[in-house]
Amino acid sequence: MERLWGLLQRRAQRLSSRPSQTIYKRVEGTQQGRLEEEEEDREEGVEPSAHFCPMELRGPEPLGSLPARQNLGFWAVAGRRAAPYLVLIALLIFTGAFLLGYVAFRGSCQACGDDVLVVSEDLNHELGADSHQGTLYWSDLQAMFLRLLGEGHLEDIIRQTSLRQRMAGSAGMAALAQDIREALLRQQLDHVWLDTHYVGLQFPDPAHPNTLHWVNASGRPEEQLPLEDPDVYCPYSATGNATGELVYAHYGRSEDLQDLRARGVEPKGRLLLVRLGMINFAQKVASAQDFGARGVLIYPDPADFSQGPHKISLSSHQAVYGHVHLGTGDPYTPGFPSFNQTQFPPVQSSGLPSIPAQPISADIASLLLRKLEGPVAPQEWQGHLPVSPYRLGPGPDLHLGVNNHRASTPISNIFGCIEGRSEPDHYVVIGAQRDAWGPGAAKSAVGTAILLELVRTFSSMVSNGFRPRRSLLFISWDGGDFGSVGSTEWLEGYLSVLHLKAVVYVSLDNAVLGDDKFHAKTSPLLISLIENILKQVDSPNRSGQTLYEQVVFNNHSWEAEVIRPLPMDSSAYSFTAFAGVPAVEFSFTEDGPAYPFLHTKEDTYENLHRVLRGRLPAVAQAVAQLAGQLLIRLSHDHLLPLDFGRYGDVVLRHIGSLNEFSGDLKARGLTLQWVYSARGDYIRAAEKLRKEIYSSEESDERLTRMYNVRIMRVEFYFLSQYVSPADSPFRHIFLGRGDHTLGALLDHVRLLRSGGSGALGAVSSQVVPGLGFQESRFRRQLALLTWTLQGAANALSGDVWNIDNNF
Repeated sequence: MERLWGLLQRRAQRLSSRPSQTIYKRVEGTQQGRLEEEEEDREEGVEPSAHFCPMELRGPEPLGSLPARQNLGFWAVAGRRAAPYLVLIALLIFTGAFLLGYVAFRGSCQACGDDVLVVSEDLNHELGADSHQGTLYWSDLQAMFLRLLGEGHLEDIIRQTSLRQRMAGSAGMAALAQDIREALLRQQLDHVWLDTHYVGLQFPDPAHPNTLHWVNASGRPEEQLPLEDPDVYCPYSATGNATGELVYAHYGRSEDLQDLRARGVEPKGRLLLVRLGMINFAQKVASAQDFGARGVLIYPDPADFSQGPHKISLSSHQAVYGHVHLGTGDPYTPGFPSFNQTQFPPVQSSGLPSIPAQPISADIASLLLRKLEGPVAPQEWQGHLPVSPYRLGPGPDLHLGVNNHRASTPISNIFGCIEGRSEPDHYVVIGAQRDAWGPGAAKSAVGTAILLELVRTFSSMVSNGFRPRRSLLFISWDGGDFGSVGSTEWLEGYLSVLHLKAVVYVSLDNAVLGDDKFHAKTSPLLISLIENILKQVDSPNRSGQTLYEQVVFNNHSWEAEVIRPLPMDSSAYSFTAFAGVPAVEFSFTEDGPAYPFLHTKEDTYENLHRVLRGRLPAVAQAVAQLAGQLLIRLSHDHLLPLDFGRYGDVVLRHIGSLNEFSGDLKARGLTLQWVYSARGDYIRAAEKLRKEIYSSEESDERLTRMYNVRIMRVEFYFLSQYVSPADSPFRHIFLGRGDHTLGALLDHVRLLRSGGSGALGAVSSQVVPGLGFQESRFRRQLALLTWTLQGAANALSGDVWNIDNNF
């Protein structure tokens, strides 16, 4: 290179000191009429070459001027000599740049599998406190998270929280809320705040406790049956008195009441005695009301809980608490947030029952069952109380008096936030119920402890250089035991914002109820991500195995073993069915009978520890690891790891149930073809989006954000836009309640064969008992379902010019 540079310098100096001449001359022969411009190099003595142009002009150039074209000729000669060197230099530069790019990029392909997945491609904000360079990859973040989480004290927080009195609206709850807020303020969080709602809660009246009496032949109350604990009640029960003959109705499901009626025992006009389990309190009371019952008594049967010499069970004199509002949030301001004691029209939730309900103990239930006559209950209805056999009834008349009172009560939700660096306006939300009726060790102390430990761990990660792409929002909810009141009121208050900004909600409620089985109650969008995370979390009770290996040990279909639909009594339910945000709730449970102490005064730290045989810390730690790694992936992956194609399988599964009735519909001139077409459009839109993402440039932040927005709103697309949120708050066509849901359509179609003789599905679909199939109603249901599904397909397709409907 030095030799070449010297040659060029000497050549330039010689040329600058000599004159040159440009000659235009006529060239005769075959190329007449064209003139040549030539540059003469007199030092070289080279005869000028001819360049033709359409001119005939000849004259000398002024001396002392060097034409530019002579310089061009020189550079051409020099370029030919230097070309090999320049090519070699270009190859060296290209090779070096390629190797540098490969080293920087080698871990960032998200489609290459878990072994090489890089959580972040950005170098800024990713340097650890004790390192001088290097990006934090998924393995780095995972190791940092597990190390910092292991430094906590989960078990101590569970024990201390369970010892505190914390019923919603109490002074103890106010003190705990202040302590948790101060704990969040001590962490490396960007924002900490409270919001307060004034909600209508129902409490027992100490001056007028609820009562249960036998009634004599003249209809007057006689002997009072002792309700051992006056504090145990059903919030949102109808108040007043109910009198009627007693009937045993198993779990109080719609199918149980149909079976009862089929056996000649009419539930209408009677009090029903039902067992705890299978469905929640609100569903039991709603079913009883649909069948015309006057009141409901709910008791815990020992057959539904752990049995055996080494198992502990609920005391026979203990009743179980449970609200009976078939819905979530404040039932006295349905669809509206209860902020600042704002006055709303006197409207009540349609989920409030019109009949009274009361929990009773197993001892009281034994007394009642002994009085029953009539047919013997089916074998599968028999329980383990000291009564043999159980009979269906009817029995003597009973009088139930419920005197609960409503009170406007302030509740407070507590928030802490770590802002994201690239998409701060997109929130990954994790929350836990804080309140509890009784000690609430399993109900809310475990979830609160895990939430606080996750806040501390992620705060420490921020101090070590971690900063998520999206914001992390940690929330401690109040009013959970009254039907997820705190979380639902927050959703109602910010619904217009949250469906655009909330990515996913993770619930920590009911996280540890045992250690034998693991369940994830979730939106289909999260199933694939959950499977991935299960393979990276160690089993708390099987050494050397991951959680995934534990769940597939007895069932090779991990999904059938683990995945469950979101139940209405979970705070996660409102996020999905009401707000259209994908959500998940994790639970470790016992193999067989359920944890017996939930919603009782025996839900203590000691009893939970005994049920888990000393493994409570390990199981709680496993939940924290699972939730934390889920948060890292959701808040920090370049592309949101939500499987938007899963809903195509969900629709196909439901359509399979509808296909059974295609012949019955065809005989009436009806068809399900519209649903099939909408489902096909959704699957095609999902596949098209998947291909677009696969072929796109991952480093294009604008394009990635556009894809993330489309992905995170998929759940919202399944909220029916054709029904009112005030009249039908749970608008989700797969999880919601009302005529717009796929479940309601299926229940209605079943009437083609049952002839409307029962009320199958009455709780979920509002089918009116005694009415048969109605074609006009079917057509409306089909339109609501089809166009919601078609709208989801259109939205997933992107811009309107990309939509290709096949109707």
